[in-house]
Amino acid sequence: MELEALQDVYEEIKGLGAELVAVCPQRQEHLTAIVNKNNLKFDIVHDDGNNLAEAFGLKFKLPDYIAELYASFGINLPQVNGDDSMTLAMPARFVIGQNGVILAADFDPDYTIRPEPSETVEDLKRLKL
Repeated sequence: MELEALQDVYEEIKGLGAELVAVCPQRQEHLTAIVNKNNLKFDIVHDDGNNLAEAFGLKFKLPDYIAELYASFGINLPQVNGDDSMTLAMPARFVIGQNGVILAADFDPDYTIRPEPSETVEDLKRLKL
C-alpha cells in the first residue's frame, strides 16, 4: 500500500526539514479512519470536490463504464467523496519550497503508475531544503 511506503520515508523527510502532507478527495471521516488504521504520522487532508487537483490539472471524470465497475465492487464514490461529480485525481507528488514554488513534481495519467516515496527523499536531498 502506498500509504505504508510514505510512512516508511516520513521520518527521513522530516529529518531533511520537510513536511509530508497527502491530499485526497475522500471525506474527512474516511481520511481520519485511514490515518488511525495505518498509524500514519503525517496528515491526509480533504480536497473538497477535487478542487486542488483541478487547480493542478490532475482532476478527471470517471468514464461511465469505470463508474459502473466501481459500483459493482461496492465502492460508492459519491458517498466516500461527499459529492456526485464522479471525479478523481491522478496520483501525484510535489515538492514545494517554503516560498510556494514547485521544485519537483511527478504524476502520470495511468493511476497504476504511482510516484515512488523514495524519489521524494532523493529530491529533498538534491534540493537541500
